[in-house]
Formats: sequence, structure tokens, C-alpha cells
Amino acid sequence: MQPYVPPPEEIDDIPVQKQKYIGLKDHDLPIKVLFTGYLCTVGIGYLFAIIQILFTHGMADGKFGLSVDDIVYSYYGNRSGTVLETQLNGSMKDKATDQERFDIIQWVRDGADKDDYIDNGIKKIIENNCVMCHNKESGSLPDFNKFENILAVSKQDEGATFSSLTRISHIHLFGISFIFMFVGIIFSFEETTSVRYKCIAIGMPYVFLIADILSWWLTKLHPMFAWLVIIAGVGMGTSFVYMWVISLLEMWLFKPVFVSGLGMHYLQWRDSLRSEALGKTVDYIVCLIKKSINFYCHYIKSNALPLLKKAWDFLLSKIKK
Repeated sequence: MQPYVPPPEEIDDIPVQKQKYIGLKDHDLPIKVLFTGYLCTVGIGYLFAIIQILFTHGMADGKFGLSVDDIVYSYYGNRSGTVLETQLNGSMKDKATDQERFDIIQWVRDGADKDDYIDNGIKKIIENNCVMCHNKESGSLPDFNKFENILAVSKQDEGATFSSLTRISHIHLFGISFIFMFVGIIFSFEETTSVRYKCIAIGMPYVFLIADILSWWLTKLHPMFAWLVIIAGVGMGTSFVYMWVISLLEMWLFKPVFVSGLGMHYLQWRDSLRSEALGKTVDYIVCLIKKSINFYCHYIKSNALPLLKKAWDFLLSKIKK
């Protein structure tokens, strides 16, 4: 028995419904709770990550707050001193008294002799203040129960090692990319932003993440790239906050805020202010931005690219050795 096939005129009469994703405001309550719980959790985690950066990299120069010098000392190193001295004047400044820090630094500058390490009381200071964290169970931290590990950090401070950069690079790339993937999935259901800007907001964190990791390696080779670390970090954080705020607002406040409440009144007021003068101002700003972008592109092409080539050649020579 042949199956029934409707004639073409009947097929044309069948309404074809276009499949459309469900907006955030229209999801079931359990899904909203799930999304909100995840966003709040990663938001708190992101906040603690910033605090952790302030207490580690942000104390590299001995002053609280992240600066270009902090980035340089963390990745390029303080070539005028030793690793131990940099840490004692930076993030480890509060782990010992001023006199104890002075004794350790003086011992390092005198040549870090093994006999003086015991006779001058340096071993006792380190055992009382450092070994509680720097031991064989500390993981990535050197074990200060062994003198050779203390001697290793008594040499010139050259910043992060290539092995440590490799380790933290792959951890950050895997871990943070997963965070932005789930935040981006949630954000993709929102309807406040146009598709163009939605795609930009979802894609930019990955661009800034790769730029951030790359800037660590470049700063290790030359301190001038420390600015790129800060710019990439700020861009990544801005993208995260934008998606986080828009997603939560649209899930729980879309209807009262953007449809019939204050949000709609604001949009109507904004549209009423648009005039020919405002349009000229916007055009002028856009023109200025384009000229700035062209200028920086020319600057990068003529100055930064040759320097990047030198840095790449230098890195290859180090790897070959």
C-alpha cells in the first residue's frame, strides 16, 4: 500500500513555522534558577580571582594595587636584584619583620654562602617564617627545607620561568575558556542586544584571553609588553561583566524594565533627543575613532612588528639552546 502524498496545492497551504530559540525571559523557572546560580557563582569566583591578583602580582613592587611595574616584575623580573629580594620587598613583605628581611637580603648580597646561612641565623628565620608554606607538600612552591632551592632563588630575578609560563598558560586556556563558553551560551538566549553586538560580546573574551596569555610570554621577553597584559585583562573583564549583567537583567527584569517600565520610557526619551546635530557629533566621533585606529595600525606595523620578530628570533634561540 502506497503512502498518501498530498498534492502540491495542499502542501502550499500547510503553514511553515520557523524554528526560533527561546529567549531568556521565556525559559521555565527551573532553567532560570540554574542559569542564575551558575552566573552568581562564577561572578563571585571572578571577584576572588581579581582579589587574588591584587595580593600576588599586585604586590610585586611592594605596593598594593596592580601597576605596570608589578607586571614587569612578575614576568620579566627585576633584573637589578635577586628573586628572593624581590619577593621579600613585594608579596612576601609581611611574612617577616624588617630586621629579618634585612638579614636575609644582606646574606644574599654577600654571596649566599652556605656556612653563613647557618651561622648568621638565616636558616632559623626561614624555618620560622617560610617553611610553613615552602615545603615538599606545597606543590608549585620551592621546598625551602633544601638549601639548593634557597640558593636557586638567590640568583638574579628573571621573572617567570618558561616552564611555569607553559603550565599556567594551558591551565588558564582550558579553564577560563570553559567559563566563557557557558556564560556565552546563557547570553546567546538574550534578546536585548542585536545579533551583531551579541556575536561581538560572545567572541571578544576569547580574543582577549589569547591576547592575555600571549602578553605574558611577550613581557617575559621585553618589559614594554606589560601594558598588553593590563589591556587584555580589562577587555576580558569588561566582556564578562557585560554578558553577566545583561543575562541576569533580561532573565528577571525584562518585562517590567524593557517592555513597559522605565527602560521603555528611557528608549523613547533617547529617540526623541536624536537630531541632526547629534548625528553630526556621532559622525565626528566615529571619524576620530577611525583615524586613531589607522594611526595605531600604522604604528604597530612600523614599530611593534619588527620588535615582535626580534622577540620571536630570541625565543627560538633560547629553545634551541
